[in-house]
Amino acid sequence: MSDQIITGLDIGSSHIRIVVGQVIPSEEKREIHIIGAVDVPSEGISKGAITSIEDAVSSVSSALEQAERVTGVPVNSAWVGISGSHILAQESKGVVGVSRSDGEIKEEDVERSIEAARTVATPSNYEILHVLPKSFTIDGQGGIKDPVGMTGIRLEVDAEIIQGLSSQIKNITKCVYRTGLDIEDLVLSVLSCAEAVLTPRQKELGVVLVNIGATTASVIVFEEGDVLHTAVIPIGGDHITSDIAIGLRTSIDVAERIKIEQGTAITKGFSKKDEINLADFGAQDEEMVSLKYVAEIIEARVEEIMEKIDTELKKIDRSGMLPAGVVLTGGSAKLKGIVEVAKSKLRLPASLGYSMGVTSVTDKTQDLGFSTAVGLVLWGGEIVGQKSQPLGKILGKIKGVDKASGQVKKWIKSLIP
Repeated sequence: MSDQIITGLDIGSSHIRIVVGQVIPSEEKREIHIIGAVDVPSEGISKGAITSIEDAVSSVSSALEQAERVTGVPVNSAWVGISGSHILAQESKGVVGVSRSDGEIKEEDVERSIEAARTVATPSNYEILHVLPKSFTIDGQGGIKDPVGMTGIRLEVDAEIIQGLSSQIKNITKCVYRTGLDIEDLVLSVLSCAEAVLTPRQKELGVVLVNIGATTASVIVFEEGDVLHTAVIPIGGDHITSDIAIGLRTSIDVAERIKIEQGTAITKGFSKKDEINLADFGAQDEEMVSLKYVAEIIEARVEEIMEKIDTELKKIDRSGMLPAGVVLTGGSAKLKGIVEVAKSKLRLPASLGYSMGVTSVTDKTQDLGFSTAVGLVLWGGEIVGQKSQPLGKILGKIKGVDKASGQVKKWIKSLIP
């Protein structure tokens, strides 16, 4: 049974989340059943980067013990999410000549073109995490999604290269290995998150997914099924908490409770009588505070996050122009009113992104904070299910994002210290 167990490990700045899934083969398709989901507070991690190996190892070990206790299954390996402000994305083009004399394009030609795209000049201290093919061009004819079986002389691929800082990649791999866990693969967190919360139709029409965590907001834009753009904004839920603490002159713990229990990003609809007593939230002294004032503090920061997302969309000329709108997920997306602010600031349809495509014994999989960990399980299940198939079938079946993932595991080996 162990080879049918897939584990997703999301190492976040505020929480370490582990989701354990079991692959259930059925006649129609392989289904993934979540048998356990745990989260523990994280230490030694800030903005997606390891700041203390010892503390991070301790946090991951604690989550691992809980996961094994909850599921009753030993967890030996995991698909690990990586994020943070050190992630870079750049476009690249790979060009190769078709190897066969009759000009028919084979899987090997596609693989060579993707490898050619990987030779892009990366900064010396960065490593390539993913090569995501967008579209192929055969003898000048562009917009081809699956060139296998077609005929031509020259094959080009337009790809998105996702890179991470070498030191951070090594720190994360070292941290996970020291807990006794094997790494199946490192996956960009927001990319795996898209597996759980976005439908193929949304990716085809054009959608922006925003994963708002404690200290960063990760952004990924899809169009025609392919990744168009990725970015990391260094603002998250902790910044909202800090703003409340400064604005109300109270402690971070009190501010966090106020944000969770009474916080909203909408300032309309409050009367002068709507007040809270800080002592009810753990403050030492009694002090009455207007709820509208709290909402104004939160709204200002949420609007700033949305403006920065819009700036990223302007870079690719998609501001207000994505038919499937914006999907918000991540722990900080639970904030009341955030969807309304997103609609008005981004001028797009907006919704919350809950995990889809899995069955579960726990309600935690419907927690917005668990969408990345669930996505890692789905990502792993997709690749495990394709291993026995030839590359051509994989490229034919998996669109855009996942085309390169079958080879990612090979490439990541060079990154492991």
